[in-house]
Amino acid sequence: MDENRRFIVEELINLIGKGNAHASFEDAVADIALENIHKVPENLPYNIWQLAEHIRIAQWDILEFCKGPNHESPKWPDEYWPAADETVGTEKWEATLKAIKKDREEFFALLRDEKNDLKLPFDYGDGQTLFREALLIADHNAYHVGEIIIIRRLLKDWKS
Repeated sequence: MDENRRFIVEELINLIGKGNAHASFEDAVADIALENIHKVPENLPYNIWQLAEHIRIAQWDILEFCKGPNHESPKWPDEYWPAADETVGTEKWEATLKAIKKDREEFFALLRDEKNDLKLPFDYGDGQTLFREALLIADHNAYHVGEIIIIRRLLKDWKS
């Protein structure tokens, strides 16, 4: 891998995985009290479970889109968000966290694969590139990680 590509790929991976200027997803959900993932603070439309599951679904969708033209995205917005009244236990919560990490690592493998041109638009879609999709994951996840932290602060379940 040439030096410029390696630099760009590692910067994208750090942005998505570590957050750089903001908390990572793992930081945002670390040590959260399970009973708090379903609480919706006053004047907010969602809870931490919904946000985490939304991150999982959207990131998975982007990954699958980048892997090839046969992927069919979930229906927007209904299939990108779990039901507001859905509650999950430890097993499902941990499965969601694990899936986010697994899909993220698979996306990183796409970035590292030198056969994948970061700048070349996919043969399908409407001009998306692997570079753009990496930025999309970083931007989307950072937005919702911030929301998770805000909810945790409102629930007094955040140790900064």
